[in-house]
Amino acid sequence: MMDIERDKAREIWLKDKQHFLHPWTHFESFKKAGSLVIESGAGCYVHDINGNRYLDGIGGLWCVNVGYGREEIIEAIAHQARDLAFYNPFTDTTNIPASLLAERLANLAPENIDHVFFSLGGSTAIDTAFRLIQFYQNCRGKPEKRHMISRREAYHGSTYIAMSLGGKKGDRVPEFEYKTDAIHHISCPNLYRRPNHMSEVQFCDSLVQEFENKIAEIGPQNVAAFFAEPIMGAGGVIVPPEGYLARLWEICRTNDILFVADEVVTAFGRLGEIFASQSVFGIKPDIITCAKGLTSGYQPLGATLLSKEIYDTISSDNPDRVFAHGFTYSGHPVACAAALENIDILEREKICQYVRDDAGPYFIEKLSELKDLPIVGDVRGMHFMACIENVADKETKALFPDSVDVGKMISDHAEKLGLIVRPIGHLNILSPPLVMTREQIDFAVDALRESILRTVEDLSKSGDYSSKAYV
Repeated sequence: MMDIERDKAREIWLKDKQHFLHPWTHFESFKKAGSLVIESGAGCYVHDINGNRYLDGIGGLWCVNVGYGREEIIEAIAHQARDLAFYNPFTDTTNIPASLLAERLANLAPENIDHVFFSLGGSTAIDTAFRLIQFYQNCRGKPEKRHMISRREAYHGSTYIAMSLGGKKGDRVPEFEYKTDAIHHISCPNLYRRPNHMSEVQFCDSLVQEFENKIAEIGPQNVAAFFAEPIMGAGGVIVPPEGYLARLWEICRTNDILFVADEVVTAFGRLGEIFASQSVFGIKPDIITCAKGLTSGYQPLGATLLSKEIYDTISSDNPDRVFAHGFTYSGHPVACAAALENIDILEREKICQYVRDDAGPYFIEKLSELKDLPIVGDVRGMHFMACIENVADKETKALFPDSVDVGKMISDHAEKLGLIVRPIGHLNILSPPLVMTREQIDFAVDALRESILRTVEDLSKSGDYSSKAYV
């Protein structure tokens, strides 16, 4: 029987290896090792096809906020599929879950937000925001306002425009092309990597001045919008300096520039709030994009939330105007039903409060204990968004060469210990389900400590690590 199961597992692994082109495939390593085939999940754990159990330290991919196996969401999906699996959302038809979810999101968002456009995920939510901004500026007779400002190390998705807005150097592979004529990037607000002589206040001042300089360089009359993740996710969980976002928001207001908060990761409890922009950072964006935790990953769904001022502008003055943008699956009834039940769970179980007042601070506190390890340069984050930055030299903050792939070495060891963490170059990212217990947090931190120590031992044996080696 065990041989049969083993043969079945290898068959699935082989089919995947032969036919599935994965997102962000590194071809050389994939051809050698293939994929870890995940078969089931429950709570904060997933099981692979060979029966091994892992604590999911990355919540699927920033998204399984309420955990795996939630029967309430599963039943909501099944019930809606029986009633109405799909109907097109174009022009003048709708469905009940989409209508209810639009109202609910508008009510949960900052008070200036009152309309919602549904898409398929974070990337298409960003694409929608980009097109909406173009549409809005043209509707108000300001077609010259076409330039967008984003930040280095930002991640806004993987479609053409979303990737062009993003600023992660590692994602800018030479085989793809990017829009560059009207998209501009300013510095990443990474406190750990600020100049040694600068205080946090001075660093923030310099970033604000850079933003003002960039607007002046382009011309405020030409700048349409600024895109920002409240906390930068895939770029390394960059928590901005105190007051940074609020000051940039005020500059946008002064210069008639739309502020787009990319809350694809930060919304729906990850920072202890349904939306973090106003509650955590004191800003009221003109547009909010969200996805991931909107359904806790149970269905693909994205949303672009827009202000009353934007909607009133694009919907008035011209009786022939058409918002010629959309997707077949915008407002998909099954996905919207999943989102409604997911929000019910977040509210009913007071998960945001649990993250904000209990587990979130404990998670960051415990992870910070890893700073005593010889290659851990920084531990940063907020609540259930966290990053460990690994360095070759803690004094100079020098990095290991890319070829070492230290984050992957650590994640490989963690996997053997029953923990999944995400490697991104020299970083290890954690974004677990929001229902993670203190006991599970302790296990995750202990497993990470052991994984890092094993990695240090491997590096020392191979000659890839010695103090001052990469100054």
